[in-house]
This record gives sequence, C-alpha cells and structure tokens, in this order.
Amino acid sequence: MRDSADLMIEPRWLLSMAPGGAVLEGHAVVVDAGRIIAVAPAAELRARFEPREHLLRESHALLPGLVNAHVRASLALLRAARACGEPGALPLECHSADFVRDGTRLAIAEMLRAGITCFADLSPHPEEAARVAAAAQVRAAIALPVGEGAAADGATALLARAERLWDEYRSDPRISLFFAPLAVQGLSDATLNRIRRVTDELDARLALELAPDAEAPESPGEVRDAPPRPDTEATSSPLARLAALGLLRPGTTVIGSAGAAEAQLLARHGAALVVCPQASLRCRPPAVPLLQGERTGLGTGSPAICGALDVLAEARTAALLSGFGAAAALRLATLGGATALGLQGQIGSIEPGKVADLTCIALEGLASRACARVEDAILFGATRDAVSDVWLGGRAAVRAHTLVAFDPEELAHLPLRWAQRLKMGVAA
Repeated sequence: MRDSADLMIEPRWLLSMAPGGAVLEGHAVVVDAGRIIAVAPAAELRARFEPREHLLRESHALLPGLVNAHVRASLALLRAARACGEPGALPLECHSADFVRDGTRLAIAEMLRAGITCFADLSPHPEEAARVAAAAQVRAAIALPVGEGAAADGATALLARAERLWDEYRSDPRISLFFAPLAVQGLSDATLNRIRRVTDELDARLALELAPDAEAPESPGEVRDAPPRPDTEATSSPLARLAALGLLRPGTTVIGSAGAAEAQLLARHGAALVVCPQASLRCRPPAVPLLQGERTGLGTGSPAICGALDVLAEARTAALLSGFGAAAALRLATLGGATALGLQGQIGSIEPGKVADLTCIALEGLASRACARVEDAILFGATRDAVSDVWLGGRAAVRAHTLVAFDPEELAHLPLRWAQRLKMGVAA
C-alpha cells in the first residue's frame, strides 16, 4: 500500500541547491503538510506514494524559491504610480501606513510571479508589511528600523515599537523579524550599544545597510547622510567601527558592496553579506564576494530605483560582474539569501524536512538532454517570465504562469488610484 501525500512534482531537471548537490534528471519531490518529505528518483517515489496531486513538468527545472534578501517592497507602488503620471518628487504619502500596505501587496504579487518566495523588507511601517505578508502566507523577514532623529526619545520610541512587534510575531512560522539601525554612519556609539544589548536579550538578528537607497522614504526619526559622531573613530571604516562595537558577528547581515578587505572582515567575524548588484551599478560596479558557508545573498533594493523585483536578473548581473559561474549565482539567489536571513534551516534548498517553498522555470528550447549546464540555460537564457509555478509551503501561488494568490484585477487598479492620490498630495 502506498503512502499518501499532498503533492508530487516531477520536473525534467531538479536543482536542489543542497551542499554538494548536482543537477538531477528523472527525480521528483514529494510534499506533505507543507514540507518536503522525499527527494528521490521519480520511479521510486511513484511506487512509494499516492499523492493527491501529481504534476509533470517535462521541460522545466525545479529550484528552491528565490530569496530577495533586501527590498523596500512598498516602493513598487511608487514606481507603478509614476508610470501613470505621478510627479517625480517623493511625496509624503509614501510614508503612510496605507501606502505601505498597498505597495507591499503589489510587490509580493510581482515577486511571486518572478519566483521569489521569501523577502526581507525595510519599511517605514513594519507592522503593515508584516500583516500583508502574513495574510498572503508568504515568508518574510521584516526589518524593525531604529534611528535617532531630531527628537530626544527617537531611538527609545523606535526600540519600544520594535519590541512590541517582536512580541506579536515571535512565534509566527512565516514572519521573522530583525533589527535595522538606520543611517548607521550617523548613529552614536551609545545608540548602537543599546541596539546590541536589545538584540542580545532577544537573540535577534541585525541588518546594517551601509549605503541606503537614495530614493527611499525615511522611517520616522531617520537621519540621512549625518556626519560621523565625535565618539566614533573617524579614521576607521564603518565595518571596522561596527566590529569594535561588537556588532559584526554571526547573526549580523551587512547590506552593500564589499571590497576584498571588507569581505575578509566579514568572513573573520562570521557576518553575512547581501548585495544588490543592479542598484549598486548606479554608484560603482559592486564586488560580490562569496563568503564561506553560503553567507552571501542577493537583493533588489528599492524598486523605485532599480525597476523590476527580479532576483534572477540580480543573479545574472552578479555573475557577469564577478566572473563566477551560473551554479554559484543561483546559489546566491536561493541558499545564500536564506543563510543571510538566518532561514537556511527552513528554506533555500530542496531537502527532506524543509518547507516546500519552490519555483519551477520553463526551459522549452533553452536546454536539451545533451546540455550539461542547465544552470546556464536558467541564468543566461531564461527570464522571470519563464517562471511557470510557485509554491508557498506546498500551496500553489502561481500555477501555469497564472497568479492565484491575489486578485489581478484588484492589483491593476492600485497604481492609478494612488497616482491620483499622490498628485493631490503634491498639489496640496
């Protein structure tokens, strides 16, 4: 008698991204109760299991869901509203809770279509971003922003808000939280030490964005381009200062480009790195070092700057800039991003016991049985439009190129409605 299961996916190629894993043909994945329970030759699994749904994807590659390890998701709405004619200046409405709510919904829909099943978001209203992600049943790491601002209690108020949200989501299986000091180079050592004490007490992760996106709405209390404080080492690099304060360590992710010396510092202290190659190209060609232990991930940054929320394109850009192969680039987009967010035990590779966040990419005409490098066909031949299916915990979010997790008609009306609202706000 065969065992029951919820789902069996039988692709032509399977890229597990597990350490030492190779491209497999003739294999399948079995999912039950949202988790992967078996990965083995398809004939063996057909004999062992009787799934309620059996999907054949005969010209497709199955990968772990892509991970967008740094994004300002709500600004996808600003980009879309501009396409409808909204003025170029950044309106104050972009700070509002309902803008974050609608913008995050729009961004999640776009990311799912692009095969992204997990994202790390920095938003002026983290509580709204968390609620939208939870409602969509998508995996998200939500930043808890902390800065100083003009008010004397700026850092205290933001830390209090962060701790309240931490209590709300501490046991949520899909929503994880991390602390995000804002405008790090302008923060005092006293504030950074407070953040370190709080993260120690909560055993929380920390993300430090060394060069914030130029066109991102500031969170309440945020200070942009503030000069170094007198109590900092003016001659030290930002990373050296963070290391001296005990903030560069395992559980810390640095967001930004890293040269050879910076990469060595990150490696020595066990920190992770997230690079947004396309956004960084606007300033200088980014270095994308491969830190040991899969501790380098990819992000898209602000969609108001870089355009599409497309981790596959970021991986392609990283490979072209840094000269490493397609297999390494795809690992950055999956297991690397998961590791940078501290989620490698749940996602990032296709292995029994992990959550079934999966992406299927159609490769008709791009790869053949004689092609030894399916990774090349995915990275350099396919685009995000080739994503045919996406599963979140074994539940279909995109099926046969059709988004099923959201109402497309409702989403289509958001940009025009917000374009009109933003115009009125600018006029006022």
